[in-house]
Amino acid sequence: MANTQMQPVIAVIYGGRSAERDVSLQSGPLVAAGLRSKGYQVVELDLYGPGAQRDPVVQLQSIEFDLAFIALHGGEGEDGRVQALLGMLGKPYTGSSPLACGLAMDKVLTKRFWHGIGIPTPAYLSFVGQADADLIESKMSYPMIVKPSREGSTIGINKVTNRGELNDALLKALQYDSDILIEAFVDGPEFTVTIIDDVAFPAIGLKPAADHTLYDYEAKYIANDTEYLLPCGLSVDDENELLALSLQSYRSLGCSGWGRVDVMRDQSGVFWVLEVNTAPGMTSHSLVPMAANYVGIDYASLVEKIAQNAWNDVGRD
Repeated sequence: MANTQMQPVIAVIYGGRSAERDVSLQSGPLVAAGLRSKGYQVVELDLYGPGAQRDPVVQLQSIEFDLAFIALHGGEGEDGRVQALLGMLGKPYTGSSPLACGLAMDKVLTKRFWHGIGIPTPAYLSFVGQADADLIESKMSYPMIVKPSREGSTIGINKVTNRGELNDALLKALQYDSDILIEAFVDGPEFTVTIIDDVAFPAIGLKPAADHTLYDYEAKYIANDTEYLLPCGLSVDDENELLALSLQSYRSLGCSGWGRVDVMRDQSGVFWVLEVNTAPGMTSHSLVPMAANYVGIDYASLVEKIAQNAWNDVGRD
């Protein structure tokens, strides 16, 4: 094992094959630049990039590094596969274990687990392959949220208010995953909570522009009219409740290192946990850097903190 008293050579791994590749291609170079500005030697690896060796093991073995900073989103970067490969190669990495990543990535499994342990999450139905619209309408009322079970960045997600929209949304979701989640719509504001080294950062309130019914992919990465509320607009007691619930949800899946928890609040004031992201976006529009900056941690210091936390864990093994 490399000397943990020395600065590690860091491989920033990004790209990948998921529907979130474009987001990752923004995150990766920014992470690499931030680490270089802090004096680290950085190797960049666009996993499955144009002309690259298609075997990820061969790609990872082709570079020399001590620590991997995973800036992949969705797909193999967030479902535990890359984490498992790095573990097999004896390379430490940022973020959660393969098991925690796989559980968090699968929204259906996550919701089953949360229901079992009493964490509030919206009511849902799940289907493998083509869903039964008649059954859905007999069990749930409009509006509903339809989403692929194993995607992020709100890719493939749609709010539906009638049978026609439901049928269209089911077909769109199937383009991204064979497992489909239909979720009760929570009418109220959305919040997101960054967690780094088991500490919950101040919540961000999300307020998409009026022409966006959801905080969707365009609102996240393209639009410049989405409002990010910091402070989030909650009372001190309510925000503390939100932070505690987010941390509980994150820990319950076995997550570690860093991540982000997305939560809705209904009209009666009840918080409902939507999902945990184990490799959140790190783009110019991303929420984790925004939360960190609010408490005085700039982008370069943020990525250094994430990397150093992972590296320090090596010394404690």
